[in-house]
Amino acid sequence: MAQSQPKSDDFYSRFYDQLLESQDWPGIYLFKFIIKSESDNLGALKVLFDNWEAQFSEKKSSKNTFTSLSVTVKMESPDKVIHIYKKASTLEGIITL
Repeated sequence: MAQSQPKSDDFYSRFYDQLLESQDWPGIYLFKFIIKSESDNLGALKVLFDNWEAQFSEKKSSKNTFTSLSVTVKMESPDKVIHIYKKASTLEGIITL
């Protein structure tokens, strides 16, 4: 699986504006990721949420090839959300949704 292309600063600027408009901050945010099931980076992805009381939900694909990870967590600001997505993008084989 190819690594996702890094998102541009322009993308994150638009995303920041959308986050500001879409909900109140601090607030509950739902992160969604897809990762190859045999990847060691699932644990590394979860570690990104160690400082928060996150709720994880995992679901395997029908052929067990991929795992979708949903993370529900209270975030302080859109900046914090973007920070997590940028860190996740450095992990190989992670697709952010």
